[in-house]
Amino acid sequence: MKQVYINSIASISAQKTFEHSSFLQDIEDHEANVIKVINPNYKDFIPPAAARRMAKGIKMGVVASKLALKEAHLENVDAIITGTGMGCVRDSEKFVSAIIDNDEQYLTPTSFIQSTHNTVGGQIALELQCKGYNFTYVHASNSFESALLDAKLQLEHNEEKNILIGGVDELGDHTVKIHKLIDHVKAEPVKVSQVLDSNSSGAVFGEGANFFVLSNEKQASTYAKIMAVKIYNTLEKSDLVSEATQFLQAHQIQPEALDLLILGKNGDADYDEYYNPLSEAFQTTQQAYYKHLCGEFNTASSFGFWLASKILKTQTLPNVVKLNTTATTSIKTILLYNQYRGENHSFTLLQQC
Repeated sequence: MKQVYINSIASISAQKTFEHSSFLQDIEDHEANVIKVINPNYKDFIPPAAARRMAKGIKMGVVASKLALKEAHLENVDAIITGTGMGCVRDSEKFVSAIIDNDEQYLTPTSFIQSTHNTVGGQIALELQCKGYNFTYVHASNSFESALLDAKLQLEHNEEKNILIGGVDELGDHTVKIHKLIDHVKAEPVKVSQVLDSNSSGAVFGEGANFFVLSNEKQASTYAKIMAVKIYNTLEKSDLVSEATQFLQAHQIQPEALDLLILGKNGDADYDEYYNPLSEAFQTTQQAYYKHLCGEFNTASSFGFWLASKILKTQTLPNVVKLNTTATTSIKTILLYNQYRGENHSFTLLQQC
């Protein structure tokens, strides 16, 4: 089987990540329980008339995909695979509100058409005139990992050469209100830098789009090599360490040889304890986290994937993501672990090329 490489990355998040000028040096220390992305100038990438008709999630996805393709020096790809938890939820909310407000009459179909989860992937394909494989995974907080696994399998078996993958989710006002009612969102605003010290239920919600060009051919722009991806719907806390150890050993990596462990901690006092067994088992390993920067959403792990790729290429670990004081001279192997509210666990293993 062929190796799979990350040949380009692009991120639109609550930080200034769509620019390559710095790597998490100028941090926006938001104080909120819901944080929105820092928008690029969409007019630089999308004609204004078209942008006005696009939902925010579509605009984020289209721009992030264009940035990823530009860095990979590609005009088109063989396949497009996206992951999203809620799709274009704002248009869903608009359509349902219109049904109620208009007593189910005189409805325009635009919001309904644009509310489907595969709208982002479809819009990217239309822009590129890509007629290849186009698939969207909607697997809650394993949506991005499902897209990643699909792309990895196709590239390993040489079915495709270049695949664009991404994770995208947007915030919707009504959906956020529902999450607040059921205590999934923190009741009080929290500073980004103090999320892990908040000691309260719920997470700081966010949104974003992170896209990558994966290939089975290494380029000068290559960031890292994808060794393995494994997802679980349920996983007991007592089994976490043994599963992680077996996952590493299955790819000829001993736990003590791991250079960096990136955890999806979000400051939810009820569920962050799932990360404790791994933190303790790998206490001599350098550790990092990222959801305080981007917020929690179904495809937030794609921001962690962006972070890991950037770390491997630059050999730099920004202070703002450090979780412990352990340090290493070089970072060659990274393990990412994520879960959301005790479900949809995932391990992703990346290596320096």
